[in-house]
Amino acid sequence: MGKVLSDEQIRQYHEQGFVSPIDVISEYEAGLYLKRFQEAEHNHPEMAHPHKRNNIHLSYKCLDELAHHPVVLDAVEDIIGPDFALWATVLFCKEPSSPHYVSWHQDATYMGMSSPAFVTPWLALTSSNPATGCMQMIPGSHLSEIFDHEDTYAEDNILTRGQVVKNVDETHAVDLILKPGQMSLHHGKVVHGSRPNTSQRRRIGFAMQSFMPPNIKQLVGKNLWLNMRGANVRENSIALHRPAHDLDPVAASDRALADANLDDILYLGATQKRGF
Repeated sequence: MGKVLSDEQIRQYHEQGFVSPIDVISEYEAGLYLKRFQEAEHNHPEMAHPHKRNNIHLSYKCLDELAHHPVVLDAVEDIIGPDFALWATVLFCKEPSSPHYVSWHQDATYMGMSSPAFVTPWLALTSSNPATGCMQMIPGSHLSEIFDHEDTYAEDNILTRGQVVKNVDETHAVDLILKPGQMSLHHGKVVHGSRPNTSQRRRIGFAMQSFMPPNIKQLVGKNLWLNMRGANVRENSIALHRPAHDLDPVAASDRALADANLDDILYLGATQKRGF
């Protein structure tokens, strides 16, 4: 048994490339975090608009708290061990009746890491189900190598380059249905995506992409990390700072650095560059 995950859940993660659902906070608590996020979004919309949703944990205290939630960290430890740091975060918002989707892809494709053996928690702040455009996973796809991705830059695709793995057998796809306050964990190589939100409700998910042990090295771009648990000694690395409050200037400066670095990494070799 792990700290949070059962032996069966740990086995599922390693065999299928994901595990879900995992209870982190109650639906009531998720509602309180959602309210705090919406208030921060309303007061400081320049920090969370559709083209600025990376590393938002460095701007809004509520998301920093969720990234550091002990259940999240304990579950991560169950998968990759006691020493790890956070690379980045992404806020995925799908507006009601929105055409936006996420194409089939593998996270590790453009992240410039020495290994794809890292874990991403995806925490639901609202209901995530087929109607709202929940994530879908292809079980066992992480056991293959990185597949060829085509950069489409499709308008409604909310990935940076609109990158897509072709010829995915969608009959094997598993819907990750999450209540507010639940999360999933997925491997850096598992093929996944999500469909549009056809409901009349906003869908909000917070992806902590990703937690990595210190043996995984950044090979492209600057070496920026938010230390989370244990020992994370990395040569030539820069330690980021948690925000003490919303728009903390120290963490805000770190976010500007991290966003620019992420831009350089994700768009390396791209023929186009979009604003997110």
